Amino acid sequence: MSNALLPAKHKLSLNQIQINDDFWNHYVSLVRNTVIPYQWEALNDRVPEAEPSHAIQNFRIAAGLETGEYHGWVFQDSDLAKWLEAVAYSLQQHPDAALEQTADKTIDLIVQAQQSDGYLNTYFTIKEPGKRWTNLYECHELYCAGHMIEAAVAYFEATGKRKLLDAMCRFADHIQDVFGPEDGKIRGYDGHQEIELALVKLYTVTKQEKYLQLACYFIDERGQQPDFFDREWERRGKTSIYRAGETPSPSQSSIYNQSHLPVREQDTAIGHSVRAVYMYTAMADLARLTGDEKLLAACKRLWANMTQKQMYITGGIGSTHHGEAFSFDYDLPNDTVYAETCASIGLVFFAQRMLRLETRSEYADVIERALYNIIIGSMSQDGKRFFYVNPLEVWPQASASNPGKRHVKAERQKWFGCACCPPNLARILSSLGEYIYTTEAGRINSHLFIGSESTITLDDAAQVGLKQVCSLPWSGETSLELSLAQPRSFTLALRVPYWCDSQPQLHINGEKENKYTVENGYAIIERIWTDGDIVTWLLPMEAHLMQANPLIRSNAGKAAIQRGPLVYCVEQADNGAPLASLSLRSGTRLKVEPDANVLGGTVRIEAEGFRDATPEAWASASASAEPYRRWAPSSEPVALQAVPYFQWGNRGVGEMAVWIRVRQ
Repeated sequence: MSNALLPAKHKLSLNQIQINDDFWNHYVSLVRNTVIPYQWEALNDRVPEAEPSHAIQNFRIAAGLETGEYHGWVFQDSDLAKWLEAVAYSLQQHPDAALEQTADKTIDLIVQAQQSDGYLNTYFTIKEPGKRWTNLYECHELYCAGHMIEAAVAYFEATGKRKLLDAMCRFADHIQDVFGPEDGKIRGYDGHQEIELALVKLYTVTKQEKYLQLACYFIDERGQQPDFFDREWERRGKTSIYRAGETPSPSQSSIYNQSHLPVREQDTAIGHSVRAVYMYTAMADLARLTGDEKLLAACKRLWANMTQKQMYITGGIGSTHHGEAFSFDYDLPNDTVYAETCASIGLVFFAQRMLRLETRSEYADVIERALYNIIIGSMSQDGKRFFYVNPLEVWPQASASNPGKRHVKAERQKWFGCACCPPNLARILSSLGEYIYTTEAGRINSHLFIGSESTITLDDAAQVGLKQVCSLPWSGETSLELSLAQPRSFTLALRVPYWCDSQPQLHINGEKENKYTVENGYAIIERIWTDGDIVTWLLPMEAHLMQANPLIRSNAGKAAIQRGPLVYCVEQADNGAPLASLSLRSGTRLKVEPDANVLGGTVRIEAEGFRDATPEAWASASASAEPYRRWAPSSEPVALQAVPYFQWGNRGVGEMAVWIRVRQ
């Protein structure tokens, strides 16, 4: 079954790479030292004034260690699973006996809550023990199973301990006994995709073909007719766990969970954005492992639609809060945007899998865009507050008082009742090293410019040490020092990022090198390398005004500021309010200003612009504060101050905007 579709491209495991980067060290250590401990407290309901999680309590009740009622969302188990996965990644790079002991005790608790037939889900164990697998449309049983499988694989790879892995193999075996096309089995799939990509990971570590086949089944079955969710809904009396009375047929909203068509026929990113990208990730995995050309073609179509027509400049996806979903091509509002943190994380997962299918810079470009803007921007600088929604425009009063904008928070939150994003953030930042390189026959591909040290084994078993020193995102210079036991011929491929303003300069051992070609967005350097060779990659980086496609109506007549991978924004803290009165001067010179005293160190950008009449000036020029009057040009020149988007919201509550009007 496992026929490679393309020459194999392998990611590095975390034990092959160590992050050592002036920029990223902060985030990696923040997750290890602050975020993981903080989230452990949140999962145990010990964070004052934060929404309770109940996750640990639910497992204790399910394990018979205490009595009580189930609390939280039906998918609450997944928060603990993602936290445990983040712990595993952290331990793989930074052993910590105390943290490992906490994780081991947590695993003991999880296994104790597992049922004798392998089933594990605290909601159905505590609250509805007789209704397993009866409401896949809403209840996330396979979604929770998938996240726990991912945690088990990560923990085994980090520690070599099999307790959780063996438990999840029993669970996966139980799932295989329940689901499938055979008589007596449920011919269905989960309402929230996740199990598919998790089963691929379980197959990868166990080499058990049955898990890969089960992943294929769930992907292949989705969207087939007759509609599974309709039949399931009829069997349970047309009811819902969320509301009383008869509910509408699930097939009326089948696009919500991408079950409207078989996956190979889908060509538009639609429905709940996190579900979509988790499914696309699994599709890409299976295309690579099974040689399925139609699955690969669908992945390419969906990627193109999503990133070219439905992605924000920050790397956010999912434009509407109605269903946390994609809406339609070029519908990208700034002030009612959803752009869930989990969705951008899932987008990174999908991009990484596409890079393992084909080395094209567009995939790594999107990883970089999402990482430097949405993902790190969703967490406060102290690691204790989080955004679920990542807006491009904020008016705090509207967030507080307009029902259509209440999902847009003007400040990060301590925790959420539905807390999928914070542990998801922890697990991706803890596994950051997996995204920097891939290898293939006779070639090393460098995708991200992140300072690190790694040992890479080539296909002929030769080992290459790589020490990357990088100055991103503040400047565009990176260098790679190679360590080899003996001279070796292989290809080094360096990404040419989308934001590069002109052709990068390549220096090898201090000498300018012009003998390289660019292939699919990568500079290809073929030579015999020797120990101590140093490759320097100079990437021109300037600040620019960016404009949006005219079909993106929200940004008509507006510009955004970008420098390198960083999108910038204006904040009330620097520019006063209302920000809507500001405009940029067309053709303005953008002044780059490093500032060690703002936001813990940043690079600000100053732009020439204008401020329209302030509310005070309006009132003083009128007999009363009437809402309208005849047009009378009134503005004054101002210097606009912009800061990186990922740093917004760390100086108190205030307005923020990425897109700004432009005038002559």
